[in-house]
Amino acid sequence: MIKDVPRLNAFPIFMRVEGEVVAIIGDGDEALAKARLLDLSSAALRIVSADPEPALCEWISASSREHRAHDYSPADLDGATLVFAATGDEAQDRRIVEDARAAGIPVNAVDRPELCDFFTPAIVNRAPLAIAIGTEGAGPVLAQMVRARIDQLLSPSLGPLAALASAFREAAERLVPRGEARRRFWSEFFRGAPARAMDAGDAISAHRAATELLSTSTAAKGHIALVGAGPGAEDLLTLRAQRLLMEADAIVHDALVPEAVVAMGRRDAERIPVGKRKGCHSKSQSEINAMLVTLGREGRRVVRLKSGDPLVFGRAGEEMAALREAGISYEVVPGVTAAFAAAADFELPLTLRGVTSSMVFTTGHDLKGGSLPDWAKLAISGATVAVYMGRSVAADVASRLIDAGLSPDTAVAVVENASLPTRRRFHGTLADLPTLEDRADLTGPVMTVIGDAVAGANFEKSEPLAARRSIARTERQGADA
Repeated sequence: MIKDVPRLNAFPIFMRVEGEVVAIIGDGDEALAKARLLDLSSAALRIVSADPEPALCEWISASSREHRAHDYSPADLDGATLVFAATGDEAQDRRIVEDARAAGIPVNAVDRPELCDFFTPAIVNRAPLAIAIGTEGAGPVLAQMVRARIDQLLSPSLGPLAALASAFREAAERLVPRGEARRRFWSEFFRGAPARAMDAGDAISAHRAATELLSTSTAAKGHIALVGAGPGAEDLLTLRAQRLLMEADAIVHDALVPEAVVAMGRRDAERIPVGKRKGCHSKSQSEINAMLVTLGREGRRVVRLKSGDPLVFGRAGEEMAALREAGISYEVVPGVTAAFAAAADFELPLTLRGVTSSMVFTTGHDLKGGSLPDWAKLAISGATVAVYMGRSVAADVASRLIDAGLSPDTAVAVVENASLPTRRRFHGTLADLPTLEDRADLTGPVMTVIGDAVAGANFEKSEPLAARRSIARTERQGADA
């Protein structure tokens, strides 16, 4: 006997109900809720309701389930495997419970845990996969909250994938040796090509991949997921990204990806930092490309975690080209790019009816060349411009755009550490932008948004850039004196 372990007063089991009668007695919302829940199963439902409320009556008509339109009697329990007392009347529910127990039938009295032989769990349904969450009747709302969180984490394709696994189980037992080989087969089945195809909604390709897995070597095939980590806040990670992190053998991450996001992966996953902060690249892009190819050839499941979105200044194109050339399987998972996070921090409409209907994503370095980029014409015509990592070239950005014809009074919004609790917001005009270069206190990634639409932002929690400009002017005048 194990000491100091909490004991369950209700042991969770899955009970076969296919074709079995489940009786639900009641007229109102409680009976309707149980009917809807049991309708997810293949049980034969029997609704005993003399005067069903409109919603229950409508459900019965639509479902074509057995309806006994009379007052409850013990005979209504004949042949039942389970019983739900859902009348809302304690005395009536107690009578049903007593009758069911006398007949040897497990019974649940809705919202009366002291009368229940069993409890109805909150269910995550990926049939034939099912996850049941119970609290022994102590906290149904808590069970629903847990269910919602688990539901978010599990791909909707798990049900069809489990059904496909059932179809292949006999062949796998016949063709794949027991032990490690069979474990590798099922691991690759549920995490590899069949799972990815099913996740994409392609059941035919999933079946084909499973067949190929049976007929080829059981050695695992590598797969690289280029995943957007978002702007920093871990709860902005997509559900797909979170699932892939939990499945990864290795996580290759940039320096701008917060530890809280990396930590969402499996605890035993290898974590490989590849740097890529400004002026301090721990690995070159070609070295990163070669690393991803090597990991893929080793049969590893890899998440290549990139700040923001992989396809927006993330150099994903070079990594995809290297993986394609090497024949390594890969996928791309979008992330929330910093421009969107900065806009959300400012409640800033990046497009605004009657003001601007186009956007430009760029880095400040695009404006340091000898000629003005083509997109500058869009900025002058009213497009919203989002400048990534532009603090150190803010003066160049401002002067080049002003020289090109953009008004010095054009609105500007600046965010350091967009989406994070440590974010700092600044606002002003294009003429104020050069003050950013002298801000040694801005050590986090800086996002700058320029355009007429910025005037529609919320500046209540923002510091004016002009204030810094005035301080700098006063300091220069003092030095001249």
